[in-house]
Amino acid sequence: MNWGKSIVLVFIVFAGFIGFMIYRMCRQRVDLVRDDYYQTEIAYQQQINRLVNASQKKPLDMTYHADVQQIAFVLPTTLHRGVIYFYRPSDRAQDFNLRIPDIHPARQVVSTAKLARGFWRVQLTWSDGQRDYYTEQDVYL
Repeated sequence: MNWGKSIVLVFIVFAGFIGFMIYRMCRQRVDLVRDDYYQTEIAYQQQINRLVNASQKKPLDMTYHADVQQIAFVLPTTLHRGVIYFYRPSDRAQDFNLRIPDIHPARQVVSTAKLARGFWRVQLTWSDGQRDYYTEQDVYL
């Protein structure tokens, strides 16, 4: 085999490798954090205000109890409405949220028995009727 055939063979192998990599990349699933990403970014100042408001109050107590597979939240007495959002970065299909009822116990318990094992981010948004608040905590189940 002369050097001309070797160069052509190298180009063919390289083109095959590139084609294989393109095939693999096209089959990879890519989830966005949110479908409405751009609209959310435009309104991000409200999120910053929620974070500042939450930092000025006593922090919410969220505790993960691995032995009974539960997450316990100690809620403020001034809470009027709120949402607990369970965010799974690796699989958007597993994300879900829970509304906190207007008449709520001081302690809210959420079972984690049916949740997939791994990394979760628990985001809590609530209001006292005058201000909105936001806090989040990472949990590894």
